[in-house]
Amino acid sequence: MKLTTRGPRMVLGGGITAALLLLIGALGSRLGFWPFTVGFLFLMIGVVVAVLTTIAGSFVVVSALRRTGSSNYLAPGIGVGVCVLVMLVIGGQFVPAASLPPIHNISTDLEDPPQFEAIVPRRSGLNPHRYDAAQKIGDAGTLGDLQRAAYPELKTFRSAVSVLAGLERTVAILEDMGLEVVAVDRVTGRVEATATTFWFGFKDDVVVRLKAAGGVTSVDVHSVSRVGQGDLGVNARRIATFLSQFAAMEREDKSSVAP
Repeated sequence: MKLTTRGPRMVLGGGITAALLLLIGALGSRLGFWPFTVGFLFLMIGVVVAVLTTIAGSFVVVSALRRTGSSNYLAPGIGVGVCVLVMLVIGGQFVPAASLPPIHNISTDLEDPPQFEAIVPRRSGLNPHRYDAAQKIGDAGTLGDLQRAAYPELKTFRSAVSVLAGLERTVAILEDMGLEVVAVDRVTGRVEATATTFWFGFKDDVVVRLKAAGGVTSVDVHSVSRVGQGDLGVNARRIATFLSQFAAMEREDKSSVAP
């Protein structure tokens, strides 16, 4: 195979193009230049470019390395490296999701899930905000059954703190997680907030409900995506993170008052 400077440059250009398609598609969606479906189209085209460039670039690099004294492997090597990085970034997000159910609505209480109020007007025309465990998800089963199978650890947390103290703790945790707190209702013991992803700017809404009974405060969380069908496990991880931090703060409180 005869190596020219054109081949290495094309491979380098392919790597740069794949990376730019990833960045433009994601950030364009976040900034509102186009809907997320167009952003995903950019993403898929970027993956195709990355795969083709990696295949072609590998031949160019091998050919260059076989030529004694040739330094033409540097540019295509960088191009292939960028393409591999692009594929790892995309694969790291989507490959693990292949084993997850196609759901985007998660609640710790499946029978009496926390309800949104203040955020409802912001969700007009988007995914339903209510949690219905009996909802059919295609032929996969019901929402409740799919959630139980995939995330059995997500359950109501029982706390010793009062509702008012729990609300303050909830706001602190949500803000620390980077969410925008939209409303705090001290009468019903609810906190509503919105999470925005960095890349595509997807918005997920969260409501935390604290309810006291028999000297124990039940803490339940409901997190739902505004768009899309599957959430790549994001809502479940968000709830798990919140409950973990809530429990950690409770342990710290107990240790600080222990004799």
